[in-house]
Amino acid sequence: MLMGEQIAHANLSDWRKLAQGLHARYLVEDFAAGARFVAAIAEAGDEIGHHPRVAMGAGHVDLELVTDDAIYRDDDGTEYVIEWVTQQDVDLARRITELAAAHKAGPDPASVSELELGLDTGDSATIAPVWAALLTGDADAQGRGTPGDEVRDATVRVPNLWFGDADEGRAEDAAEAPRGRFHVEVYLAPEAVEDRIAAAVAAGGTVVDDSQSPGLTVIADQDGNRGILCVDTSAVAQG
Repeated sequence: MLMGEQIAHANLSDWRKLAQGLHARYLVEDFAAGARFVAAIAEAGDEIGHHPRVAMGAGHVDLELVTDDAIYRDDDGTEYVIEWVTQQDVDLARRITELAAAHKAGPDPASVSELELGLDTGDSATIAPVWAALLTGDADAQGRGTPGDEVRDATVRVPNLWFGDADEGRAEDAAEAPRGRFHVEVYLAPEAVEDRIAAAVAAGGTVVDDSQSPGLTVIADQDGNRGILCVDTSAVAQG
């Protein structure tokens, strides 16, 4: 896996690090032009045996680059296989940038985003199998690509679900246990977060915690439901 500073030093002008991967949006003339661009990306990926995740619309192509078997080593030297950015993602990102110029596909990095779900709990190991079944129908989704209990669908049909620490202790009786609190996390490009905060506040939202801004900004709606705007500041090029 590459750390944020290494990703920043790669100077990938078309791409932004959101959550586990590199994301890019390219604007194309129409669907057919997008399909030709994606076909060229497929050929480039075939050469190295690695491909991006792709979503297309009439006027855009969205791409995510992430390695399914990146290696993470904790402080004790224990190795975990995780989903993360590696050098092959950086190399393919550079190649796709070249292809985009050739296909007259314009980069729109400020518009990229990634949605994840968060659930605060005192016992993720116990409840994660339930959510793996509900969200994906696949028990292997628990802990896929992560050293924790996060639920990740291999086909990316649903957002990732990760577990945070609940403020309350876990009761012995599930019927008496405090309810978990869901929140959404929206990963954005650094240049987009101020406008997104302003839009949410203008719509009636309230910034309830900006102590870690711009990395994390917590916004609540009028009912107290919370969303978190996230920016991977470690992967932002300086200067």
